[in-house]
Amino acid sequence: MDTLKVRDAKDVEEVVRAAIANEQPLEIIGHGSKRSIGHAMATNAVLDLSALNAVTSYEPNELIVTLQAGAPLADVLSLIDAKNQQFAFEPVNTAPLLGTPPSGTIGGMIAAGLAGPRRIRAGGARDHLLGAHAVSGFGDSFKTGGKVVKNVTGYDLCKLLAGSWGTLSVMTEVTLKVMPKPEAERTLLLRGLDDAAANKAMTAALGSPFDVSGAAHLPYQAFRAKPEGLGDLAGEGEALTVLRLEGITASAAHRAGSLRELLAPFGTATLIEDAASAALWVTIRDVLPFAASGALGAWPVWRIVCPPASGAALGTRLTRETGGDVLYDWGGGLIWAALPPKGDAHEPAVRACANAVGGHATLIRAAEDVRREVDVFHPQAPGIAALSERVRASFDPKTVLNRGRLTRGAVA
Repeated sequence: MDTLKVRDAKDVEEVVRAAIANEQPLEIIGHGSKRSIGHAMATNAVLDLSALNAVTSYEPNELIVTLQAGAPLADVLSLIDAKNQQFAFEPVNTAPLLGTPPSGTIGGMIAAGLAGPRRIRAGGARDHLLGAHAVSGFGDSFKTGGKVVKNVTGYDLCKLLAGSWGTLSVMTEVTLKVMPKPEAERTLLLRGLDDAAANKAMTAALGSPFDVSGAAHLPYQAFRAKPEGLGDLAGEGEALTVLRLEGITASAAHRAGSLRELLAPFGTATLIEDAASAALWVTIRDVLPFAASGALGAWPVWRIVCPPASGAALGTRLTRETGGDVLYDWGGGLIWAALPPKGDAHEPAVRACANAVGGHATLIRAAEDVRREVDVFHPQAPGIAALSERVRASFDPKTVLNRGRLTRGAVA
């Protein structure tokens, strides 16, 4: 396979134009850490952006960072952490789940758009993407958005790039909003709740005035793999329902006390603080109970998004029908499901459960032969699919960018 390593946006333009002229689609990668998500692509040429790795500008006082798309995510996180700042949407580190080396780029983070537990309060990757420079499937560079938080001139095209999996354009530079890290975090733990009771507890917490920034439930089965980050918390074989509060120390402590009183009907909540709390939420964010190196490493993993109030019923039905394990995040609105190995990854059951509540499911981890046989991304309703295709064609009419990644059988 030909690998075309570019040095700047002008190189990207030339590569894309050559691909159009030769009718040769391109696979776009940074570090390639998420290549196993999606369908096999119709190409023998790779556009490698890893050399576009500079930090163009970082203005901590303005809460803005501008980076080339190939900038290593780990380096960027270290850079902003040194100024006590963070990406508030908590980008998921997929390496443990996929069993890949700990790598990844800013461009891949945006293209995948996978947000962690704080999404319920801070929004997703697209909500923190202020602007982008990119090259379309016409081979033309374009700029969208800007370097200000309030950008109200025209349609905000950069929002489309988040979660597009590289099918609309090749991002070369992005501007992101960063946020101060909270001074303290407190997490309340409720033990032994079933999925339905946990769903009610999380709903009560999120509906309270106490500004909860994380609400997750780990059924007791999730601890069979003894995941890292949980320490002694998983030692008793009981389900854990966890609720996070962040802010200045006095505020977080006061709100934790008030929330504990609110949740008293569900049991007596215990408290963990700061480092122990942070480790727990990394475990949830990166789905470590289902890690590739763990007991369920050979099981396919689905990511299901649904209305939070429907989460417990969906998860309970799915585990009953498949014998799988689930984790709940976003107050029940995000379900990670590890299901026993099967040639179709239990796709009919997953789709039926998701469709019944108006949700959608993405197959995040599965062997290539399984991904060849099932739809990795949730099939869209005909009207939405037609609109999506019109949008895609307006960016990339010849389908030269990541052809076939999102749709099975679209590799012709």
